[in-house]
Amino acid sequence: MPFDTPSSTSERPHIVIVGAGFAGLEAAKTLRDAPVRVTLVDRNNYHKFQPLLYEVAMAGLEPDDIAHNVRNIFQGNETVNFRLGTVVDIDPSRQQVRLHGSESLSYDHLILAAGAVSTDFGIPGVEEHAYPLKNVPDAVNLRNRVLRQFERYDRQREATGEGALTFVVVGGGPTGVEMAGAFVELFDTLNDDFSQFDTREEARCLLLEMEEDLLPPYEAPQRAYTRQVLEARGVDVRTNTAVERVDPNRVHLADGQVIPTQTLVWAAGVKASPVANLLDAEQDRGDRVIVSPDLTVPEHPNVYVVGDMAAIEGEDGYEPQLAQVAIQSGRHAADQIQRRLRDGNSERFEYWDLGQMATIGRNAAVAEFAGGIAFRGFMAWFLWVVIHIAKLVGFRNRLSALVNWAYNYFTYNRSARLILDAVPISDDAPMDVDAADEQSKERLQTMETQPQ
Repeated sequence: MPFDTPSSTSERPHIVIVGAGFAGLEAAKTLRDAPVRVTLVDRNNYHKFQPLLYEVAMAGLEPDDIAHNVRNIFQGNETVNFRLGTVVDIDPSRQQVRLHGSESLSYDHLILAAGAVSTDFGIPGVEEHAYPLKNVPDAVNLRNRVLRQFERYDRQREATGEGALTFVVVGGGPTGVEMAGAFVELFDTLNDDFSQFDTREEARCLLLEMEEDLLPPYEAPQRAYTRQVLEARGVDVRTNTAVERVDPNRVHLADGQVIPTQTLVWAAGVKASPVANLLDAEQDRGDRVIVSPDLTVPEHPNVYVVGDMAAIEGEDGYEPQLAQVAIQSGRHAADQIQRRLRDGNSERFEYWDLGQMATIGRNAAVAEFAGGIAFRGFMAWFLWVVIHIAKLVGFRNRLSALVNWAYNYFTYNRSARLILDAVPISDDAPMDVDAADEQSKERLQTMETQPQ
């Protein structure tokens, strides 16, 4: 049954979408030709392709290769408007969303898609000393830190302290595996930059995972292959290893071991955005809002929660916090709003598992698709590259990423080795580097505690 289009835009129902990640962007795209008004709110003016953040952190891609301006995505569309802002309060009874330093937005339907932030599981020292990887500033900050460490070691080796070139990655999921593989490739690249020492001999990467295997959701042959490749390339893989606490220059393990390191990358887990706490709704242990089968909040039927913010009941517990879940749930919420505007009944959300992929590094990846089809090695890596380029938003981003990857592949060089916003390293004031790192981390931690 077709819509009866209102005579003016102002008469159309107003849909507010919070978050321009995978879920929010897909919801907005689904609604852009509907007879509604859409306001898409995000505190960044860009959509980031989160699976490739590690490539920015490891100097393989530039930030603008994986990010695209949101206004440009909907340029020329009269339905979707973008609002740069931070959500500080939600009032479902009055159907309003309050933004910091701006007027409140009234809505007829609300889609919350603010994503997830890193969680430290209450482990002392992680929040203060670890480097998360959830957004573009995180990736740039980590890249600055890693490259600064090599510059410090080159100029003041004796003063850098123990563990200066020991890089520890915590979390054996896809992000941790991809980071560890990229670290050793970066060591190879940097060896041509530093003539005074062999970066491949001096630098080391450790990957810590508390479970028995890496990539726990994958089948056993894929997990074994992943570990074999990482270890063959020089990564010190330690499973059944839990972190007890973190000091500025050390990681203390639950078994009593201590690892000297000045750079700890935290890829061990996430929790829902603080936006979830603004709703008076039931949440799971990861702060995700427990939603009804149609993705609405039980107490608020015109509020939808999607993506990493939503605890969506599946066949084996809650659905995982994956990009495909976010994309499909964002599209589903937009579809349900349109059905309700046509006086239709809501439908339950059914997740279609398309499979999962993780790259280990050059010519090595693992992939599992629906129907039990699995690949590993070069074929999986090639499929990973093709799919990830295809999923990038915007032709320029796809072309730029392809050119950079091709350059990196054929030259064995990671081209984005730039330290941005760095305090210049000085022999007279070596602590300037540490101060710059700490200031950047403090700013990022402040951002992560804000709702959206």
